Amino acid sequence: MVQEIKATSGKKQQHSQELRGKVIAVQANYYQVLLDQEFEVSKKHLLCTRRSRLKKIGQKVMVGDHVIVAEADYIDSRGVIAEVLPRRNELERPPVANAEQILLIFALEQPKLDPHQLSRFLVKAESTNLNICLCFNKADLVSVAEQQKWQNRLEKWGYQPVFTSLVTQQGLEELVEKLQQQISIVAGPSGVGKSSLINQLIPDLQLRIGAVSGKLNRGRHTTRHVELFELPKGGWLADTPGFNQPDLHCQPQDLIQYFPEARAKLKHSGCHFSNCLHRDEPNCAVRGDWERYEHYLRFLDQVIVQKKLQQQKPDQESNVKLKIGRSGEQNYEPRLESKKYRRLSRRFRHQTVQEFDLDEEE
Repeated sequence: MVQEIKATSGKKQQHSQELRGKVIAVQANYYQVLLDQEFEVSKKHLLCTRRSRLKKIGQKVMVGDHVIVAEADYIDSRGVIAEVLPRRNELERPPVANAEQILLIFALEQPKLDPHQLSRFLVKAESTNLNICLCFNKADLVSVAEQQKWQNRLEKWGYQPVFTSLVTQQGLEELVEKLQQQISIVAGPSGVGKSSLINQLIPDLQLRIGAVSGKLNRGRHTTRHVELFELPKGGWLADTPGFNQPDLHCQPQDLIQYFPEARAKLKHSGCHFSNCLHRDEPNCAVRGDWERYEHYLRFLDQVIVQKKLQQQKPDQESNVKLKIGRSGEQNYEPRLESKKYRRLSRRFRHQTVQEFDLDEEE
């Protein structure tokens, strides 16, 4: 489709009709939009703002959104987003729309793979209802026997991981095939090689890479905002700011559905009670000797506590906050009253001193 281009005052070329594109980056109040290939225009990338009407109606613009761009200025590569087209899905954290898959990356070593942390990420990924592609990176740091051990272990969990190594190039072609023609959200702890892996899959990129802290055996955060990167053979990767402990926000009775091995047990023989929490209830089909049952019980306790806190009155809830450590332990800390501990501004203190001096002179 060829769109007409007309010259505007100031010798700038501005598009006379609306264009369609995909939001590939969001930073502050600016949006990077890649125009659809069907439009034969001079520039495909536009730096856009959104119309004030969208802000008034509370319409957010997210990475992955399909949008209509008006007032495209090709000299300055600027534009204005006039409309956000309907989404197939959306996530709040990370804020990405129209994604099909989550690429969950963990390292086998440096930092050492923690089964409890891995399970927590998997449960969070399952709660999004997106497909999950599990990648075990830095495979060159462990033996083949250790890789096979994790392969067998994850099969019992209900997953088929891909083992990758940037040193030996192991598993990279297999991973590329799983990522083609869809938007995949990259997630996982810091220091597992997410940025290095993306740089390998997309050679033209040079993402910031952080070293693993020797003291904490954890990586440093290098991704600052959400952005889509196009794969050479098709598909998009959404690189997201790293987080070490994803939140679990769900109803207690729904948590069991985020464990594939437990879903299989329920499908084969359901529980006696429809609201069974699979702890001490009689005739429970889930309670048993499967490996992640202990993880389920720990996550269930945390979800129940969070629900109770949400049900409390605002004044009671504001007096205490729940903090969950890296290993899953729960700690309650009192909330500080911001007004009581707020530092006075220099301007206010200077005015007070001046008033005091004037009172002394009088």
